[in-house]
Amino acid sequence: MPPIDQRNTLDEEPFEYRKLKDNKVQIYWNNKPVLLLKGTEALKLLTKLEISDGKGTQLLLAKITGNFKRGNEKPIRKG
Repeated sequence: MPPIDQRNTLDEEPFEYRKLKDNKVQIYWNNKPVLLLKGTEALKLLTKLEISDGKGTQLLLAKITGNFKRGNEKPIRKG
């Protein structure tokens, strides 16, 4: 099985998250919003993030946001 992060892109910590009110979590990639989780999905993610650290956190955020393996990521467009 090949390594999960072959290009070591998660070492740069491109993902961030912010807990918002009303059980919402905003996920950012390179300081751009890419996903907003609500309700039980947000609570499940927060529970997992509490026990993870560093690259584990980055991997969780990468997986939840979808296809971030091929380098063709695009942020959410507003408007």
